[in-house]
Amino acid sequence: MSSPAPARRVLSGMRPTGRLHLGNYHGALRNWVELQYQYECFFFVADWHMLTTGYDETAHLQEHVHDVLIDWLAAGLNPGVATLFIQSHVPEHAELHLLLSMITPLGWLERVPSYKDQQEQLKEKDLATYGFLGYPLLQSADILVYRAAYVPVGEDQVAHVELSRETARRFNHLYGREPDFEAKAERAVKSLGGRNTTAYRQLRRKFQETGEREALQRAQALVQSNNRITVADRERLLGFLEGTGVTILPEPQALLTAAPKVPGLDGRKMSKSYGNTIGLREEPDQVVQKLRAMTTDPARVRRTDPGDPEKCPVWDLHKIYSDDATRKWVNEGCRSAGIGCLDCKQPLIDRIVEEIGGMRRRAQEFEDNPVRDRERGADLAAAARPVHSAAGPGGVSRGLRRPARSAAVPHPAAEPEHSRHPAGGDHAPVHAVHRTHAGPAAGAGGRVSGDGGDAGGDQVAHAAAAAQAR
Repeated sequence: MSSPAPARRVLSGMRPTGRLHLGNYHGALRNWVELQYQYECFFFVADWHMLTTGYDETAHLQEHVHDVLIDWLAAGLNPGVATLFIQSHVPEHAELHLLLSMITPLGWLERVPSYKDQQEQLKEKDLATYGFLGYPLLQSADILVYRAAYVPVGEDQVAHVELSRETARRFNHLYGREPDFEAKAERAVKSLGGRNTTAYRQLRRKFQETGEREALQRAQALVQSNNRITVADRERLLGFLEGTGVTILPEPQALLTAAPKVPGLDGRKMSKSYGNTIGLREEPDQVVQKLRAMTTDPARVRRTDPGDPEKCPVWDLHKIYSDDATRKWVNEGCRSAGIGCLDCKQPLIDRIVEEIGGMRRRAQEFEDNPVRDRERGADLAAAARPVHSAAGPGGVSRGLRRPARSAAVPHPAAEPEHSRHPAGGDHAPVHAVHRTHAGPAAGAGGRVSGDGGDAGGDQVAHAAAAAQAR
């Protein structure tokens, strides 16, 4: 029997540009820490995505990957709860990207808003490459290879999720058709068993007659939670609900998450390219020095000049860090010139120094217990558990390569036996994954899968336990 489909799976990634800063933390990482306890989460370091714009600047890429993983762990991502991995260690991302590139119209990529925006912002770089044009499709492959249900994004990234949905829809349309689909779907309905069969028929009829989305969602949940059916039958039943063919690639949904505005030290958006950041591992004296010199309301030239908090970037930090009483004190004191800018900044300095201090200490613990596979040039944080394909060689191929070949191979029954799903269905999971749990059962040779190297089980267990303790 197959396992339930990932109805509550979340996937997101982050490009490794080096050590993270407060903008990264409040813009994404803090949300991830909360999401990991609400969903089945997959978070990856998108090192291949760095090559789309920095293909000629790879000297420090491995170091940056390592730094990002350490910062994730220090910020509270728990490898015992979420799956953390490095994109390039899972080649199925590239394989699915290749397959999707065969069917994706060029115009879809050219109309992605960030395509022209980044060309304007990075004029000094030669971005007339397929890698840069096709990076939204690589993002789609990142999402679809895990059949993720949700992708946490801000408003400016919704277009990328929509491209993933369109790509999945096109793939399903091209390769989800099969002979005798309705007959196979009806047999699959019966295999749900008893009341589930009746409930599925009622919900399907209600959705198709009235278009009620709640009926569709309830039917989808019924199918996804059923352990009695094969993966192939699950795909048929999901497609049968909407009157289409097999749903090979489920369409992901954008999960809009709160992303507060995090100003940099000069008032612009906090960004390494502006040199206006506060790092997650900054020393206390550096944090104090930077915040005391941070830009404020330009109208407050003298201590006695009243100001307007809404025109001051420091106020945006108060919205993140300060309670209602402190914000009231700042608002009234600034407008009346009752407090000076350094007075206004002091509560922020105290809060940020405290927050970063905890992260810096945790990061040092992980730095003191690294797992490094120097022969393969991969730096992994000890508690990070990269995922790998449980399907063996080919990975994605069993779920996607076969339907993609069906147009050229008129007799699918002639497929080699190893390309068929062990449960007897026609399609395997797109990308089966599991976590490698280190500890007493793993022994001293517990494997951190994904990089091909062995890691001491005690080291991994120590780091995982440290992460869970926090």
